[in-house]
Amino acid sequence: MEQMKIVDGFRFLPPGLKAWVRTFIPDKEYQRTIPWTPMSKPLNQTTLALVTSAGISLKSDPPFDMEREKRDPLWGDRSFRAIPRGTTEKEIDVNHLHINTNLVKQDINVILPLAQMAEFEKEKIIGRLAPTAYSFYGFQWQNTDFLKEAIEPISKHMKTEKVEAVLITPA
Repeated sequence: MEQMKIVDGFRFLPPGLKAWVRTFIPDKEYQRTIPWTPMSKPLNQTTLALVTSAGISLKSDPPFDMEREKRDPLWGDRSFRAIPRGTTEKEIDVNHLHINTNLVKQDINVILPLAQMAEFEKEKIIGRLAPTAYSFYGFQWQNTDFLKEAIEPISKHMKTEKVEAVLITPA
C-alpha cells in the first residue's frame, strides 16, 4: 500500500537562505505530498544505482557548462554524465560553481561512494551495484526541461540495468 509523506525542502537551509528562496515561491505553504513506496525486497537483494548533483564528469567527457551560468545566473547545465562503477578520482573532473570541488577531486567517494558501495556488494549489504552511476549539475533553477533532457534518459538507462533503488547524493 502506498503511503504519503510530507517533504519540507527547506528544513536544513539556514534561515536567511530559506527566506530568500521563499521570495521566489508563491505565498502558499511549499510542502508537497510525495508517493512513498517501501522497498519490495531486502536491500541485500536489491540492485542499487548512485546519482549525484556534484557535476562530476570523466576527463574524456565535456565538462559541465559553468561559463553560461556565470553570464546567466539562473541557468544550469541540463545535461548529465554516466560514470562507470570503479571510476576513481584520477579519472574525473568536477565542475560546479556552488561546491568545493577540490574535495571531490581528492576523493570521489566523499560525494559518489562507488568504492564503498562495491564493498557493500562484496559484504552482501546490497545485492548489486549498478554498472553505471550518474552525475548532473545540481543547479536547476525553475527548469523543467532538465526532467526531459537528463532525468528521463537516466531513468531509461537504469531500467536496462535493472536498477531497483537509487541513492542520491546532493552536492
